[in-house]
Amino acid sequence: MKLRPLGTHGPQVSAIGLGCMSFAGFYGATTEAEAHRTLAACIDEGITHLDTALIYGNGVSEEIMGRFLKTTSGSFSIATKGGIVLEPERHFDNSPDRLRSQLEGSLTRLGVDHVDLYYIHRRDQRIPIEDVTGTLARFVDEGKIGGIGYSEIAPASLRRAAAVHPVAAVQSEYSLWSRQPELGLLQACEDLGTAFVAFSSLGRGMFVDRFPDPASFGDRDFRRASPRFLEPNFSANCAAIRPFIDYARDQGMAPATMANAWVLAQGEHIIAIPGTRTADHLHQNAEAGRIKLGADQLAEIARLLPPGFAHGDRYSDKQIVGVERYC
Repeated sequence: MKLRPLGTHGPQVSAIGLGCMSFAGFYGATTEAEAHRTLAACIDEGITHLDTALIYGNGVSEEIMGRFLKTTSGSFSIATKGGIVLEPERHFDNSPDRLRSQLEGSLTRLGVDHVDLYYIHRRDQRIPIEDVTGTLARFVDEGKIGGIGYSEIAPASLRRAAAVHPVAAVQSEYSLWSRQPELGLLQACEDLGTAFVAFSSLGRGMFVDRFPDPASFGDRDFRRASPRFLEPNFSANCAAIRPFIDYARDQGMAPATMANAWVLAQGEHIIAIPGTRTADHLHQNAEAGRIKLGADQLAEIARLLPPGFAHGDRYSDKQIVGVERYC
C-alpha cells in the first residue's frame, strides 16, 4: 500500500483510507459485526486511515469504531468531524464551546484521547474562518488533535485559514464524475502542503461491478434525493459509465480499483477514502493503492469520461446547504 502524508507535518497514512459513513446505515442496512469485519480487513489490506464524523448516525459510526478499537492491536490514523448541529433543526455552529463539546464527545465515543485530524464538517459563516482556525489550533496545542481539517470549503477560504495555522487536510467529493476540485482546490492544497482527501471516490456506488438500484434505496439512503440518481439522469449516467466499467474489466481490474487509482493519479497529495459496508469490497478499493495507471490508460479514461459528463447535480438544493461553491 502506498503511503502519503496527511499534510506536510502530518503522519504517513495509506493512500487509500476508509470512509465510515456507511457504518451508520446511510447507504443501506448493515450490522456492527459486518462493520467490525470491514475494519479488521483494513489491517490485512494495509489501510491505516479511517474517516468518520459526529453526524454519521449522530455518533453511531464513532461508537462502532470505538468498540472495535478496544479489541485490536492494529494502529490507525483517525479523522472525525464536527461543526454541524442536528437539533432542534440542522444548522452549523463553529463556536469554541460547541466545537470543544463535540470533539470531547467524539473522543469519548472513539475511546481515544487524541485524533490525528479534526475537520470542520461545514463552515459557520457567522464566524470568520481565521477565528475557527484559532480554536482548532488550541486543540492542537492541547494534544487533542494532531491536525486541522476543513470539509467542502473554497480555495480562498483555505488560504485564509492557512495564514493562521497550517491546515493538514481539506476533504471534498472528488471522483470521475465530480470534478470541481480541479478548478482551484487541488492546486491550493498542493501549494500550501495540505492533503486533499477525496470522499465518494466511487461516485456513491456508480464505479463498481454493478450499478445500484434506486428502487432499493431505503428512507435514510443519501442517494434518494440526489439528482444524479433520479430519472432520467440515472439511466443516462449508467449508459455513460458502462463503457468505463467494460474498459476496466478488459484491463484486468475491478472498476472500483481503476476509479480509485484514477483519483490517486491526479496528485501525490491526494488520499482517497472510499466507503464500503463489507470486507468483500474492501480489497478492490485497497488494490488501487498498490498500482499505478499508465499514460495510455489515463488517456482512455479521459476519452470515456470527460469532465462534465455526469447528468444532474451531485447534491439536491437541500443537501448542498453549507458547501462552499467557488466556480
